[in-house]
Amino acid sequence: MTVEENTVTEAFVDDVVVVAEAKVDDVVVVAESSEGNKEVVEETVIEKSSSFKEESNVRSDLKENEKKALSELKLKVEEAILGNKIYKKVEEKEAIKEEKVEEKEASPVEGKVEGGNEKEKSSLNVEEKEKLVEGKVEEGDEKEKFSSKVEEKDKPVEGKVEEGEEKEKSSIKEKGKGKLAEGDVEKDRSSTKVEEKEKPIEGGEEKGKSPIKVEEKEKSVEGGEEKEKSPTKIEEKENPIEEIIEVVDKDISLWGVPLLPSKGADCTDVILLKFLRAREFKVNEAYEMLINTLRWRKDFNIESPVDNELAAELSSVAYMDGVDRNGHPICYNICGVFDSEELYQKVFGTEEKRQNFLRWRLQLMEKGIEKLDLKPEGISSLLQINDLKNSPGPSKKEFRSATKQAVALLQDNYPEFVARDIFINVPFWYYAFNAVLSPFFTMRTKSKFVFARPGKVTDTLLKYVPAEEIPIRYGGLKREKDYEFSVEDGSVIELFVKSGSTETIEIPVPEVGTTILWDLTVVGWEVNYKEEFVPNDDASYTIIVQKGKKKGANEEPIRNSYKSKEPGKIVLTIDNPAYKKKRVFYRYKTKTSSS
Repeated sequence: MTVEENTVTEAFVDDVVVVAEAKVDDVVVVAESSEGNKEVVEETVIEKSSSFKEESNVRSDLKENEKKALSELKLKVEEAILGNKIYKKVEEKEAIKEEKVEEKEASPVEGKVEGGNEKEKSSLNVEEKEKLVEGKVEEGDEKEKFSSKVEEKDKPVEGKVEEGEEKEKSSIKEKGKGKLAEGDVEKDRSSTKVEEKEKPIEGGEEKGKSPIKVEEKEKSVEGGEEKEKSPTKIEEKENPIEEIIEVVDKDISLWGVPLLPSKGADCTDVILLKFLRAREFKVNEAYEMLINTLRWRKDFNIESPVDNELAAELSSVAYMDGVDRNGHPICYNICGVFDSEELYQKVFGTEEKRQNFLRWRLQLMEKGIEKLDLKPEGISSLLQINDLKNSPGPSKKEFRSATKQAVALLQDNYPEFVARDIFINVPFWYYAFNAVLSPFFTMRTKSKFVFARPGKVTDTLLKYVPAEEIPIRYGGLKREKDYEFSVEDGSVIELFVKSGSTETIEIPVPEVGTTILWDLTVVGWEVNYKEEFVPNDDASYTIIVQKGKKKGANEEPIRNSYKSKEPGKIVLTIDNPAYKKKRVFYRYKTKTSSS
């Protein structure tokens, strides 16, 4: 890790809380440093918040060099799709493998087919050897000797056997006497031998061995066996080519977006820009990344189903829930679930199990992408929150190995789909582990990382996620399967309680039988808190809903309700004895007896 990168990391994990100027119900959110030095904090905040800024996908907003790169990439993709080049190499390799397998399977059959001619070949070879021996002893013209051999072969076939035959004739008689006398089959063979001898002579060939082999090949072709086999092989070679043409689709798409630029889909630019940005607008590298992604998806079979039992067990490991301040869907990764040794072994016990886990995690990413709007003006990326509380330590090598594989696959095949990657409850040992992983990340990816120690989780999340979308375990107001509050009930209200001061929240109760329901949380708590009902009638008594109590730093948000028997108001009191101000978030709703 370079000095510059280390500085960025230290900035993210520093105890200084980032100043967030997000307007919520006309209240500006401002957090100060523990030192109270606002100027220093604001100066630091500018550097942190500017570490990554999500770019526009609208073509008119692009720089000239970016427009040029996009146009060049579109041309290359158009040529690749129309020229059937995307999957072609993969299909050709598969066809070659299949052809080799078929040739291996066919080779024993060929041996059997040619087996019938082995006797002829062996007898010819013996005769040839004898002739060659005689040729060394005798002197004379090679051509004359060869013609005499042919004549010697003609004589036993035609029945004009003369006296004083040479040794080779006697050898023929010894090896083939019975068969020559028995039938037409041997006559055919003899005549074939004669033809094999005559043709080389007519062609002007001087040597006898090679012409005989040529004739033997021609004979097998004439026999019909090689004729049938040869076209079959040609067809086998042609068929894979035909399959390539059929498999390659001109309507190739990625995440539901057509990639053929000439179709004119706006979403195509959004996808291509993701690959360009991942490769710093280097067209050739972006094109190669796109092609590799398409081929990987085909080889990996990304849509193949995952075991339902495994999916059920991992449902609490990672899931999609809510949106951030800019509308990005949020994906939570809860590493502490693997603190259970039983689940750990089920997921990472073997290489096969680890591969199943990777497939499941990648399919979750696919589901997250389905929630995106891939139009130029739409939300086209996610926000990830990674909870490292009770995460398996450095000794769990299987977990680290699977994590590295997941990181590599996500970075190589899902470019620019994460707007921000937030790590919360980060233990100290993780910074060393992150230094090991750091070389696998691009600088652009690193710029999206945010780290928060356990004491800074809520403050960090509030910079990016509204309080109503932050789960209660992280200091927000969101509860699972909450049927009480919805978007229609209004947004969360925020106020500040200065150091050493007290603030009250008053909720009106207009009539008898009205039910008031409220949520409230204080970031970092360490305050005194109480709840009361104060009637409008001065003659009535104040009712204590919740006694005053000091709330610790790890308190969960409060949800309470009160049904009035007379008009009045609910008063919530927050007393801050701490040396720095506190942030309070609350919301409420009123249910009348008639509703």
